[in-house]
Amino acid sequence: MNYKETKPHPAIADYIDAFWTTTNDERSAVFEKILPDGCVDIILNLGEDCKTDNGQFNIKNGEICLVGTMRHFKMTELKTETKLLGVRFKPSAFSAFYKFGSLHEATDSTITLDKELSPDFNRVITESIGYLNQFFIKKLKPHPAPILMPVIADIKKQKGIISVVELTNRHFTTVRQLERHFKQHVGISPKEFINITRFQFVHAAIQKKSSKKSMSEIAFEHGYYDHAHLANAIKSYTGVTPNEL
Repeated sequence: MNYKETKPHPAIADYIDAFWTTTNDERSAVFEKILPDGCVDIILNLGEDCKTDNGQFNIKNGEICLVGTMRHFKMTELKTETKLLGVRFKPSAFSAFYKFGSLHEATDSTITLDKELSPDFNRVITESIGYLNQFFIKKLKPHPAPILMPVIADIKKQKGIISVVELTNRHFTTVRQLERHFKQHVGISPKEFINITRFQFVHAAIQKKSSKKSMSEIAFEHGYYDHAHLANAIKSYTGVTPNEL
């Protein structure tokens, strides 16, 4: 598998995390495990049909799809002629480009979008990232829930070790308002987003841990009660134990 990321133009860098492409350079189909990251993506299929959502959804050639925020890992099958181009939106930022009822409707799912919402496939193929930057700069509009961006930045700064109540106090809002904004513009609850953020930080720590640190020490450092609590979280998001990462 060949995976590549490109950062967006500075004008949209607060809203789009990356443009990415993935192709299968093997002689047979390969399976890719996708882990939760708190983001939503749109995917343009420029090649062979591709099965995702653990084989439950088929992204056909020439289609554009919305991948909702994930709460668990999912498997994607890449055939030999598969070529996917994706746009990963930062948490809550999808609404700055697209009008969508509520991203909660797409949570843990992949949904086919109307072609009129898509960048021009021919221009994507011929002009690549330069065209995508122009396309999304033109689509950018005021964020409908500006409160979420500083809240999300705060969650990441705290590495997911913060409570919902503490967040509401720090950002002068209520639990009900925060729940509503998160479900509409992120797709999951603030508590679920906090847990995913904490998982991302502990996942990175486990992958680069030194032999001197035990799993219990890593668990405590990242706000987990003990090794068992950490193991349950890792298993939920990745399908494997911490020692198998």
